[in-house]
Amino acid sequence: MEISEKLLCLFSAEVSDEGDRYVVEVPRRELETGSVEAGETYRVALIATSETEGSETATTTTTTAPGEPQPPVEIGEIRYVEVEDLGKQGDGIARVERGYVIIVPDAEVGERVKIEVTEVKSNFAVGEIIE
Repeated sequence: MEISEKLLCLFSAEVSDEGDRYVVEVPRRELETGSVEAGETYRVALIATSETEGSETATTTTTTAPGEPQPPVEIGEIRYVEVEDLGKQGDGIARVERGYVIIVPDAEVGERVKIEVTEVKSNFAVGEIIE
């Protein structure tokens, strides 16, 4: 799947039916980190949740566009991160420099974990808990 270099934030949310419209709620932290502003209009991409929970991430590729800022992490890098949110399938979401997102499968909100970065994209990374 190709993910846009212009991605401002990444989170899991349900689509709720409110009669004549459908609503996706943006978590407050997305506004607090400065990536998104209330009252502005954004393009939204919806990605279906995977039916294969618990599958391991084995990808080790890095994708960045020329001229774009480089991600603040590298494949194989070891970091301590704090999980701020939890996706629907148990994927923890942590943020590091410049609000860069690291997805941490099987982590709990509020947990501080030691991870190894296994996949890096221009706008998010995936890290496996090692401790």
